[in-house]
Amino acid sequence: MSTEISAKTLTFLRRGQAVTLHDVAPDRTLLEVLREDLHCTGTKEGCGEGDCGACTVVLGEAVNGQLEYKAINSCIRLAHSVDGLAVWTVEDLANDNGELHPAQEAMVQCHGSQCGFCTPGFVMSLFGMYQNTGGGQGIDRAQAQADLSGNLCRCTGYRPILDAAQQMGALPLPAGCGVNEAATVAALQALPQHPADSAYMRPTALAELLQQRAAHPQAQVVAGCTDVGLWVTKMHKRFDRVLDVTAVHELRQVEQYPHHIAIGAAVTLTDAYAALVEERPQLQTFAQRFAGLPVRNSGTLGGNVANGSPIGDSMPMLIALGASVVLMRWDAKRRSIAHRELRLEDLYTGYRTNVMRPDELLAWIKVPRPTAGESFKAYKISKRFDDDISAVCLAIRTTVKDDVVQDVSIGAGGVAATPARARQTEAALRGQTWSTATVKAGIAALRAEFQPISDMRASAAYRQTVLGNLLQRYWLESQGLQHINLENLNAATLEALA
Repeated sequence: MSTEISAKTLTFLRRGQAVTLHDVAPDRTLLEVLREDLHCTGTKEGCGEGDCGACTVVLGEAVNGQLEYKAINSCIRLAHSVDGLAVWTVEDLANDNGELHPAQEAMVQCHGSQCGFCTPGFVMSLFGMYQNTGGGQGIDRAQAQADLSGNLCRCTGYRPILDAAQQMGALPLPAGCGVNEAATVAALQALPQHPADSAYMRPTALAELLQQRAAHPQAQVVAGCTDVGLWVTKMHKRFDRVLDVTAVHELRQVEQYPHHIAIGAAVTLTDAYAALVEERPQLQTFAQRFAGLPVRNSGTLGGNVANGSPIGDSMPMLIALGASVVLMRWDAKRRSIAHRELRLEDLYTGYRTNVMRPDELLAWIKVPRPTAGESFKAYKISKRFDDDISAVCLAIRTTVKDDVVQDVSIGAGGVAATPARARQTEAALRGQTWSTATVKAGIAALRAEFQPISDMRASAAYRQTVLGNLLQRYWLESQGLQHINLENLNAATLEALA
């Protein structure tokens, strides 16, 4: 290992004190540092891919003078990405007298632990929930299920753990178990600033980011590391240089414009989907089904789009919404930022390949605002309802006036080498009467438009069948039939159908 790579210093806050580590390689994960360097073995290594949640820790960041808490997967998070942040592990919750934090005590009282391997991760997700709800107040079953969807239990069962989430707010907070937020914010602001390093580059300004991209086009670009982290843990890849976009102030914003919103490439999936749901509330369930909360708290929408996975859920939705991407680079001759904009579906050239130049980065995603008469739905089909990867994803947006399809856009995932727009199907629907016959023709066109492959998630025949079924479902829902949607399926609906 070169001296340049091994010289990187990492500093973060733990238990109110600065922790400084030297010689931390740019591709080491946070879990490795916690377990091997700091001996925080309460944080477990389970799947190594951000799927089980056994490695969950909570990060704290000072934003506008306030402390923001996020539960994340430490197994796929690069260690240097937490430089300048606060980190809580399961060892940090109880006080010096051994009295438990309410997130821990609730698990004890509700019998939420059995083998105990997953328990630290659940406790940390509960701690994050506790801090974000004013001490565990007002948590209902739905929120508990949504916030814990990224933590898997192998033996206890979820009922007592969900009970713990709802009951921790009623338990007393022992002295020494709480977070002094003002002191923590002050301590974060006082952390030392390390000199720029060419092994792990984490600039805070857009111009600096693009200059570093131009100077080091071979550096591995990362955002939340929710996919690149798997390259480290599963494929054993190593990176000499890493370029992290997540600290760039300009790219951490969601900007509002009259006809669109612009989401910066460093905006987390949690915050990006919150902005999209505010525009289109029907996306709420779809947003919650994107991985689990710890993945959404780390990953970014820009990273998901730039990654270009054919089974990424964001892209079909964004394609159907008519989103575009802004690519930026540093123009050395003019000493300024150059940019170009293109429709999202035109970004990809093949499996995980795109049109970006070696010195370009995806900087913004522009999403049109809803228009009058617009109808929009996004569907995800997977083996598990929560925290799973799609077999098929389909998003449909239509504008129907006087029973005629005035406009339509359809994005599909899991059925081609890239996220794709179903242009032939759109042509079969546009300008036609919105009727059973038109939808039937659209189903045939949609099934013929793609030639999906068979893999571990689904067969090619299944995917083609489901594509057509989802368009049929969209039609039925547009006609008022809502009980076919799991979002609306409850005991009362089932009784009515009996």
